[in-house]
Amino acid sequence: MSVRKRRWKTSRGEEKEAWIVDYADQQGERHIETFERKKDADTRHAEVRVDVKSGVHVAPSKSVTVREAGALWIQAAEANGLERSTIEQYKQHVEQHIVPFIGALKLSDIGARTVRELQDKLQANGRSVAMRRKVIGSLGSLLGDAQERGLTVRNAARDLRRSKHRGKERNAERRQKGKLKSGVDIPTPAEIKKIVAGAKGRWQPLLMTLIFTGLRASELRGLRWQDVDFKKNEIHVHQRADRYNQIGRPKSPAAERSVPFGSSVAKALKEWKLKCPKGDKGLVFPNGVGEVESLANIINRGLKPAQVSEGVVRKDGEAKYTGLHALRHFYASWCINRPADGGLGLPPKIVQERLGHSSITMTYDRYGHLFPRGDDSKEIDEAERALLA
Repeated sequence: MSVRKRRWKTSRGEEKEAWIVDYADQQGERHIETFERKKDADTRHAEVRVDVKSGVHVAPSKSVTVREAGALWIQAAEANGLERSTIEQYKQHVEQHIVPFIGALKLSDIGARTVRELQDKLQANGRSVAMRRKVIGSLGSLLGDAQERGLTVRNAARDLRRSKHRGKERNAERRQKGKLKSGVDIPTPAEIKKIVAGAKGRWQPLLMTLIFTGLRASELRGLRWQDVDFKKNEIHVHQRADRYNQIGRPKSPAAERSVPFGSSVAKALKEWKLKCPKGDKGLVFPNGVGEVESLANIINRGLKPAQVSEGVVRKDGEAKYTGLHALRHFYASWCINRPADGGLGLPPKIVQERLGHSSITMTYDRYGHLFPRGDDSKEIDEAERALLA
C-alpha cells in the first residue's frame, strides 16, 4: 500500500501529473485511486489502511450509487412489513429529495461535506426545516442499510446529525413552530363546550372521546369495543388505523397504554354502542358498513360542522380548528391545568403516560410552557435578601 506521484504525457504531448493511492483490499484485489493533491491522497491512504485492516473496505469500483442503495433500502422496508404510510414516506424522501441531488453519486463518495451540501440544496429549493431534518434522517437509514450489506463503511448522515449544526437546525425548527397558544392552536374550554354542543349524532361521542382521552386520531379510528373497559372506565390502546385504513400496532411501545375516562364519556359511549354499525373488526367508531372510518370524514363531517354551527370560526366563517390534533392539544392542556384542581393538574410523568409519548422530553418540548410555574419574582426577591442579609 503506497502513495506516489505519477507523471505522463497526453496524446497532444502535454505533461500531466497526479498522486495515486495504490493498495490491495482485504480480498487481495489491487486498486488504484487518483488525486490532484498529495494531501488528499495521504488522507485517503490513511482511511483505506484502517478499513482494510478492519476488513470493511469497499473499493469505489465496487460501490453502488445512492439511487441503487435507496431502491435496496425500500425493498428491505417492504420485506420487513413496515406500514404502508412509512414506506410511502421513504419513497417520497428518496425520489423527491435525495435522488434529484445526489442519486448519481456512489456511496464511496458520500462524506459529511456531501450531506452538508445536500442540506444546503434542500434549503435553496424551498424545503422546510422539518422536511430537511426528515430527509437527512432517511438518508441516514439508507446508508445504515447499505452498511449492513457491506456496500459502504461510513454513515456520514448520522455523523452530521450528531454535530453542533444538527442542534442549531433543531432549534431553528422549534423557533419556526413556536409555542402552542390557547385559542390559536389549542381550543379554549369555552370553545370545547361549543364543539360538544354542536356535534350531532355519532359525531358527538366520537369527539367527546377525543377531547377527554387525548387519543391520536389513528388510535381512535382503530379502537375496538373489546378495548373499552366500562367497569374501570378505561380505554386500552392496542392498535391503530393508518392513513390507508390499515390496522396495525401503535406507533411506539409507549403508545400502547390505558387511558381513563369519566362518566360523561362513559354515558355517551354506552348510548352509542346500541346504535353502532356492526362489523368484523368490532370497531367503536366505524363507517356505515363497519369498516375503518376515514380521517377526512371525521374532520369534514364531524369536527368542522360542529364548530360552524356554534360559531367557533375564523373571520371568513370557516371552522377555526381544521385538524383533530387540536383536540389532543386541549386534552394535554386540560390535564396540565384543570380548573377543578384549582389550576393544579397532573404531574408531568402522568401526562406523558396519558398521551403515550415515548419520553418525558417529548412532553416537555411540546407542552412544557403550559405547566404551572412559581412566582419567579418573589423567589428571586427572597434569594436576593438571603444573600445580602
